[in-house]
Amino acid sequence: MTAFLLRRIGLGLGILFIVSIMLFLMLHMIPGDPTVVALGPRSTPEMREAFRVMMGLDRPLVEQIASHLVRLSAFDLGQDVWSKRPVTDIVLEVLPFTLALAFTSFAWAIVSGTILGCTAVIHHGRWPDWLIGVFSVGMVAVPSFVVALYSLLIFAVMLNWLPAIGAGEQGDVWSQVRALILPSFAIGLGWVGYVARIIRAAMIEAMGESHIRTMRAFGVSENRIVYGYALKQAFLSALPVIAIGFGGLLTGSVFAEIVFTRPGLGKLTYDAVMSRNYPLVMGTVLVTSALYVTCMIVADIIAAALDPRIRSAL
Repeated sequence: MTAFLLRRIGLGLGILFIVSIMLFLMLHMIPGDPTVVALGPRSTPEMREAFRVMMGLDRPLVEQIASHLVRLSAFDLGQDVWSKRPVTDIVLEVLPFTLALAFTSFAWAIVSGTILGCTAVIHHGRWPDWLIGVFSVGMVAVPSFVVALYSLLIFAVMLNWLPAIGAGEQGDVWSQVRALILPSFAIGLGWVGYVARIIRAAMIEAMGESHIRTMRAFGVSENRIVYGYALKQAFLSALPVIAIGFGGLLTGSVFAEIVFTRPGLGKLTYDAVMSRNYPLVMGTVLVTSALYVTCMIVADIIAAALDPRIRSAL
């Protein structure tokens, strides 16, 4: 298990290394002069040159990449261009908001999708199965930003049941919970459909196995077979996809944080891109990538702990 864990961590670090280099090159390939975007068209050549030196843009590209990798090896994400604060501190300030949104969306999507998937399997081939299938495809097909806009209009503007913007008042737990409902609904709805379809497909496959048929022959109740045995096996098969889904929720939080004006990594990344704040863009994207890779490693570890065959295969 230790060797398996080390291999997965090494693979994750290699992915982050490639992501950091590709991100660095992509940022420098964006058309336009970043000094003009950052300082404005009325800035003088002297101001632009000073900004270029401060950002290190006057050095050769290879030297810039090398310096960037050296800083990352020391867990230094650089310094914000405007506030002069460490990017790490800025990211850590908004990271809890994004994690709270992602975990809330993830939790209700997994629970709801699992219930729908199990219900579809119990009524396989009958009208509840078809109805759940239609609703699942419909939930997947609707973009998260459309759900965000309509839920904002209906529940915040028309009905005035929930707050429209913000993350709630600091120190007021109930206010923060109410502020989480709409954005978590907006980005989690699509994953309810995904999880329902994945769980349904995996459980139908599991229900056809010989040990399930043996249980039926011995008179084990259908509910016990579905929830006690087939669901465990189906969840193990669906675990990697569910982990990818959590990473998708992290990226989907960009829309929710912009629409609902919530602090978080998504909105911070968007603002940094608009102002060409290179250190902040790289810091937020790298942290998001690290969270994504961490989700995949955790999913692999859980799957390997539950099924020893996976450890030997990987």
